[in-house]
Amino acid sequence: MKDILLIGTGGTIASEITEAGLSPELTTEQLLSRVPAICRICRVSCLQLMNLDSTNITPAHWLAIARCVRDNYDAFDGFVITHGTDTMAYTAAALSYLIQGSPKPIILTGAQQPIGFESTDSKINLTDAFTCAAQGLPGVSVVFDHRVILGTRAKKTHSKSFNAFTSINYPYLGVLRDGALTRYITPDCGPAPVFFDALDSDVALVKLVPGMKSEYLDFLFERNDALIIESFGVGGVPEDGDYYPCIERWMARGRFVVLTTQVENEGSDLGIYHVGHRLKKDLGVLEAYDMSTEAVLAKIMWILARTKQPQEVVRLFYTPVARDILRAAGN
Repeated sequence: MKDILLIGTGGTIASEITEAGLSPELTTEQLLSRVPAICRICRVSCLQLMNLDSTNITPAHWLAIARCVRDNYDAFDGFVITHGTDTMAYTAAALSYLIQGSPKPIILTGAQQPIGFESTDSKINLTDAFTCAAQGLPGVSVVFDHRVILGTRAKKTHSKSFNAFTSINYPYLGVLRDGALTRYITPDCGPAPVFFDALDSDVALVKLVPGMKSEYLDFLFERNDALIIESFGVGGVPEDGDYYPCIERWMARGRFVVLTTQVENEGSDLGIYHVGHRLKKDLGVLEAYDMSTEAVLAKIMWILARTKQPQEVVRLFYTPVARDILRAAGN
């Protein structure tokens, strides 16, 4: 029987009703006591790392979770991390860069309803997560509503429904039915994980809207090392106004720019339209292609904590990690 560490970080799954709304209150031991069948799947040890609504999770917490896994890695066969759903995709992406090539499972799960509610999805999600952990599914993944999603590909696409998460531009790793895991894809792993312990959190994300003034970009560039621009469709910026000169000016000062798209599926392709072509050809902005926004953000934070040399940043960005980018051929 496998030894699995349950790491609690809070979220809806651990919440109870208070006068000010739902708030994380329960410990990992209390969660486990609500699902005694898990103890027939594996041996479980509990560790309460934090107890936060995931809206309050920051990059510092991502580093703390990664350190917790590293510190306990040799003592356990796998890890289940309970987490709030609102930023779970960001945490899953961040852990995919901070803990690379893990042969042991590092599984995030949570719930849309607290474990104490009669209609909760908590118990099945916890059971499924431990099932995957006990079966040795390698790497970082999200297990939710009977689906297994690669950590770099998860996105929350429903705010209330139990099928909260979707795999973006990549197949599901597997599905669970009646306590059994059917694997479609086994994630890549190495003989041992490679841990990283730094992130550059001075990275901003802006969503373009029609008529937005380029001065907003100046404000963000002034305060950050990199700017991710969620543009329209396959990608580009408005030709009217000061967008192009603004980006050119700040890139000359050492800032990095990533162009991605607001559209969830199929990714960017800056070469199609004039509004995007010259950004890629003349300025050399980074293009996200089929990456999720969550993965782009975490990857740039990971890269810029390692280097700010432009050529190395480009190389690392287009080097796939945990199958995060598949359409970067030629870069």
